[in-house]
Amino acid sequence: MGTSTVVQAVAAVVALGSYFLPAILADRRKRHDVLTLALFNACLGWTGFGWLAALYWALQPNPPKDVAVEVLQTRRTVTMRSFSVALVQRVQNRASRNKNGR
Repeated sequence: MGTSTVVQAVAAVVALGSYFLPAILADRRKRHDVLTLALFNACLGWTGFGWLAALYWALQPNPPKDVAVEVLQTRRTVTMRSFSVALVQRVQNRASRNKNGR
């Protein structure tokens, strides 16, 4: 095996490593969606924009595991808070009407 073959093999490994760097980083950072990110990287990484988007995605923090449940809990909390504020306002209005009416 000649020197040029070794150089070409090393260059190929470095090129593949660079190409899949976003997927490798996502795996090292234990992202939940590493397979989706790796597929995105494999399909669109050849465009400069696709590679940069995959790299940006890989460097983001992990999303919540169940976004739907978190959204429902947040809505429920906001709804209960709004209800509580409206109830307190109604009680205060009644109390002031009763106080002024007597």
